[in-house]
Amino acid sequence: MSELVLFTNAMSRGNTAELLLKMMDVPYKRIELAYGAEMHTKEYLAINPMAKVPALVDGDVIVTECAAICLYLADKFIEKGFAPALNSPERGAYYRWFLFTAGPIESAFTVLDLGVELTEEQQKSSGFGSVERTLATLDVCLASAKPYICGETLMAVDVYVGCFVMFLTKYCNYTATPAMQKYMDNLAIHPEIAALLAM
Repeated sequence: MSELVLFTNAMSRGNTAELLLKMMDVPYKRIELAYGAEMHTKEYLAINPMAKVPALVDGDVIVTECAAICLYLADKFIEKGFAPALNSPERGAYYRWFLFTAGPIESAFTVLDLGVELTEEQQKSSGFGSVERTLATLDVCLASAKPYICGETLMAVDVYVGCFVMFLTKYCNYTATPAMQKYMDNLAIHPEIAALLAM
């Protein structure tokens, strides 16, 4: 089996992929890249032309984008129990909320962070609509968690969504809704997540 290599930075979304690797107890090599020149070398641009982290190298396979890395790892090591079975009905919610967070939520967060307000007309053509509606939809997801997104078992989607909610509430001055708080309390029973929450 080839060695997994994770290119990351301690202040990046790579923390989410690294958290999943640790929770799965999968060996990997971690390479820290500083923002700037180290992410723009010819060698790293051959791995990720976006000059961003994280990036995962698994032999000849290169996976960029944090959500894609998490999905890839959960399926590669499916015996670890972080992804629903391939034909399981839980796959619907698993994909839905993974990609909702990677798409509309990420876009809404970026707009919120930049202080941009979309007009009603612009909301019609944007992939996320409005920040308020997007965050309200996330709340619907978390309110229906039992106690996790796919039911009683914590999956990779919970690590991914949970890290986003952690970031939103800890560093963006966003007040956790009751559904968010209950969901995070459920995640906090896992020592690796509890350690992140305590930082």
